Amino acid sequence: MVNFIIHRIITLIPVLFVVSIISFIIIQLPPGDYLTSYIANLSATGEKVEMEIVEALRKQYALDRPIYIQYFKWLWRILHGDLGYSFEWNKPVNDLIWNRLGMTLALSAFTLLFTWAVAVPIGIYSATHQYSAGDYFFTFIGFIGLATPSFLLALVIMWVGFAYLGLSVGGLFSSEYASAPWSLGKFVDLLKHVWIPMVIVGTSGTASLIRIVRGNLLDELKKQYVITARAKGASEVILLFKYPVRVAINPLVSTVGWTLPELFSGIVIVAVVLSLPTEGPMLLQALLTQDMYLAGSFVMILALLTVIGTLISDLLLAWIDPRIRFGGREG
Repeated sequence: MVNFIIHRIITLIPVLFVVSIISFIIIQLPPGDYLTSYIANLSATGEKVEMEIVEALRKQYALDRPIYIQYFKWLWRILHGDLGYSFEWNKPVNDLIWNRLGMTLALSAFTLLFTWAVAVPIGIYSATHQYSAGDYFFTFIGFIGLATPSFLLALVIMWVGFAYLGLSVGGLFSSEYASAPWSLGKFVDLLKHVWIPMVIVGTSGTASLIRIVRGNLLDELKKQYVITARAKGASEVILLFKYPVRVAINPLVSTVGWTLPELFSGIVIVAVVLSLPTEGPMLLQALLTQDMYLAGSFVMILALLTVIGTLISDLLLAWIDPRIRFGGREG
C-alpha cells in the first residue's frame, strides 16, 4: 500500500505538467490578451486609452513575448509558490485564490456529504422494496432532480424565500457577519445559510446516485452468495450491509476523483445566482477577460483535485472491497 501511494504521488508530477501546458495553451487560444479586452472595454465606454501605458503593461507582464516564454515564466513562479498576478483584480493570484478556496472546499464537502447521506439510504430502500409505492415515489423525485437545472432551482428558491418567507437566501453569511473575523457566531451563521446552496448543488447528484445504488444493489441481491446466506438463516440486516451494500457503493467511491472537481467547478452558475463568495464567479470572470494567470491557476487546482480524488478513490476501494488487490496479487 505504501509503495502504491508513493508511486501514484510520483506520477502526479508529469500529469500536472501536461495539464499545465494544455490549459495555458487553451486559455491563450482566443485572439488578443487581457490588455486587448481591457482596451476594447475602455473604448466602448468612450474613455481615452493611453497606448504608452498599455505598452508598458504589456512589457511588464511579458505579454509581448512568445507564448512558450510566458508559460515557462508562469511555471517557474508556480514552482516557487507564486501563482502570478491577476490583471483584472490587480492583486497576486495567491491572495485571491486562498481567500475563497476555503469557502469553496467547505461548500463542496457539505454538498458531497449531503449527497451521500441522502442517496445511499434511499437507494438501499428502493432496492430492497423494488416496485413498491416508495420505490416509485423516489424514482419520480429522482427524475425531477435530474431534469431540473441547478441555476433554475436556485432562482425558484430565491423567489419563494423572498416573496413568501421574507428572507434573502443569497450569500453564505448575514450582512453583519460578511466582513467580520471568524468566530463561533459566524460559523453558526454559515450553517444557517450553507444548506441552501448545498441542497441546490447536491440535488442532481443525489438523484443520479440513487439510481446507481439501487441498480447495483439489485444485481448483488440476486447473486448466489446472498441466496445461500439467506438460506442458512443469516440476519437480513447483517446480510445486507456486510457484503451487498459494500459492493453496491463501489461506484460512489470510484467517482470521488471527478466528484471533487465537478463540485468545485459545477457551482459556477449557482454561485453567480446566489452571490456566493466562492471561486466560481472569479473563475468565470477570469476566463471572460483572459486573465491567464488567475484562470490557469484555477485549472491547475481542478487538475490537482482530480488526481488527489482519484488516489483517494483507489485507496477507499481497496479498503471497502476485499476483492480489489493492487497488482492483481493478494496482500
